[in-house]
Amino acid sequence: MANVFSREPRYCGGVAYVWTVQLRRDYAMRSASQRWMSKLRERARTRLILASELMLAKNPLSLVIWTKMSNMKKSFSGTIARFTDLLMDAVCIVDQDGCFVFVSSACERIFGYTQQEMIGMQMINLVLPADRARTLEAARAIMQGQAHSSFENRYVRKDGQIVHIMWSARWSEADQLRIAVARDVTSMKQAAAMQAALYAISEAANVSDDLPTLFQRIHQILGGLLPASGFAVALRGEGGDPLQFSYHADANGPVPPHQRARLLGEEVLRSGLPVRVTPATRVHPTALPAAGVQQDCWIGVPLATTAGLIGVLLLQSCGEQSQLGYTDQDQDLLLFVSNQVATAIQRKQLNNSLRFMAQHDELTGLPNRRLFHDRLAMALARAVRHNSLLSLLFIDLNKFKQVNDFHGHASGDLLLREVAQRLKGCVREADTVARLGGDEFVIILEDVLVAEDAHHIKGKVQQVLCAPILVADGSSLTITASIGVAHYPEHGDDMQQLVRHADQAMYTSKLQQVQPG
Repeated sequence: MANVFSREPRYCGGVAYVWTVQLRRDYAMRSASQRWMSKLRERARTRLILASELMLAKNPLSLVIWTKMSNMKKSFSGTIARFTDLLMDAVCIVDQDGCFVFVSSACERIFGYTQQEMIGMQMINLVLPADRARTLEAARAIMQGQAHSSFENRYVRKDGQIVHIMWSARWSEADQLRIAVARDVTSMKQAAAMQAALYAISEAANVSDDLPTLFQRIHQILGGLLPASGFAVALRGEGGDPLQFSYHADANGPVPPHQRARLLGEEVLRSGLPVRVTPATRVHPTALPAAGVQQDCWIGVPLATTAGLIGVLLLQSCGEQSQLGYTDQDQDLLLFVSNQVATAIQRKQLNNSLRFMAQHDELTGLPNRRLFHDRLAMALARAVRHNSLLSLLFIDLNKFKQVNDFHGHASGDLLLREVAQRLKGCVREADTVARLGGDEFVIILEDVLVAEDAHHIKGKVQQVLCAPILVADGSSLTITASIGVAHYPEHGDDMQQLVRHADQAMYTSKLQQVQPG
């Protein structure tokens, strides 16, 4: 085949010859154009090199800066991530489905999970169940454009502990991401809670009239700090007696002491250390096997004062609260509170002891003259209000002075204590037996149906006092008593009239025994 691009033309016919010439022209023009473009590119490259050399010659730092800026743009995201790792607060980025797409290294310190573990996790799964509803509501508000700067909720760490988090968050519409900064405020919350508990317990100790009222208030205070569906306080008895539960209640009110509470309390008192029990663990198998498997958690801490251990404080969590159990954090908080509770109990016991001493007879433990007058005034007011009967018995032991003279004061004291116990056994719990002084006693009978009921009690008293009493020197003595009775409203409508009539009736009875007939 003939070469159409040959320089020596050959005759190929009229049409073929024209086509061959045109093709040669097109090839020549195209080759020239390519050569021209190549020269332009070479010139531009040369000028760029010259300009760069000139710029470098004038300012050597210019090229260095330009190069660094180029490299920074390429690694900008990595640099930002490294900077966030320097922050004490955690930086979290969550997508519109609520999954973590980025977390800073501080998240591992706060939440207990590594960065790799948290990426892809649902944020709401880490939130304490009690706080999930309002957390989701806040998240929806943020995604609608409402920025939050101080939202607080609680999260469950990988180790089961609860942390309090303060959030600042915004929504990026362009990236469809929620960017948030988390600050761990658990320590601050604990400090504030312990301070508030301290003030509340101190106030409760001042305003509570008795220990059960104080324990009920402490139950409410602790319920605001820790899971406390059940609460108990057991105090050490005098002389090494076993624990006595002064208070035991659940969410519905006072209940009998739980078997596990008794065993746990004895173990805490024996060891002097806190004890925790969960459904899956038995901290002290030798002490707690009889309690069986329970679907709840307990924690017991000692109540310690400068004088030693005075008892045990117990908390119980049930239901959803028991799934996590009590943590070391809870134990430290309860130990701090228990010290304040022990001090409050000791102060209340001291106040009660002083009040008892002021209102009761030291020898017999019966109400003294002052408390008798208070009890009689209240009983008389109730009798007037309810239009009921009231009776007053004045009792004086016959020839008591001879017991002291012939058998000694120790025998006389023993006889008085025995008489007090026998008198208390003759009346109801609601009635009052008091010692006015010396060998004089008095009984207040409320809600008497008929006057004969008081005389029946009088005969019962005389009967029990006739039984022999063994005194300190080994002698067996019998004692009799002169008794005077007064009735409201028959013998008076105020205290003075009733006391005067009963006293006169008692002396009349004594004279009749001295001069029979």
